[in-house]
Amino acid sequence: MRARSTLFTLYMEYVFPDRKARVKDLVRWMRLLGFSEPAVRAALSRSAKRGWVLPLREGREAFYALSDRVFWQVKVVRSRLYEPLPPFSGRLSLLLIENLGRKERDRFKSELALLGYGSLMPGVFLSPNGGELLPELLAFYGRKGLVLRVEGSLEEARELVGRVFPLEEAQARYQELLARPWEARSPEEAFRLLTELVHEARKLLFLDPGLPPELAPTGYLGPSARERFLSKRAELKALAAPILSPR
Repeated sequence: MRARSTLFTLYMEYVFPDRKARVKDLVRWMRLLGFSEPAVRAALSRSAKRGWVLPLREGREAFYALSDRVFWQVKVVRSRLYEPLPPFSGRLSLLLIENLGRKERDRFKSELALLGYGSLMPGVFLSPNGGELLPELLAFYGRKGLVLRVEGSLEEARELVGRVFPLEEAQARYQELLARPWEARSPEEAFRLLTELVHEARKLLFLDPGLPPELAPTGYLGPSARERFLSKRAELKALAAPILSPR
């Protein structure tokens, strides 16, 4: 796990619903994950230069708070990970949008993936669920998009979803997640495993849009992996509670 990406996981899992964290807590948590204090402070400094976090002081305490943009991303990720999957409406959502500039294209596609959209062809994105937060994303980029709801046979829908999303890679990742015991014998070990578990689940959001059962391939492990993830998350978080308390 890289330092800046791991910091995002910490804010998402342990700091939310607050958006600011004490530097000493971030350093303490990151040390348990194998990062040195200089590496943590350097990652925070680089994140601040990119506008991802904002340095704050309250008396003698130093904090970093998430920017509005990153806090929005945290809420999207938490929604995808922890809220029930929406039922399949029988229609796919297509987003048609004008060509993006090279600088913003990758970032826009990455954030669309967080909402469950994948690229069907240049300027056309597909989602099995649609995204309630899509207007906010388009507004941030100053773009206008046309959203169409298309309906066809389940076979056609499955074929399209299989073309757009790397479901074989997702299946392999789910197999790895299910194969691991995720058992801890101390608060410190529970904290390390929980952070890794959530970090891995967060990366899976870019591979699996939250497929409804109707569109999933035969034998797809997404639903069972999600169930086990939520169960192990609750178990590990309870054991890691002493680590998460402020000091």
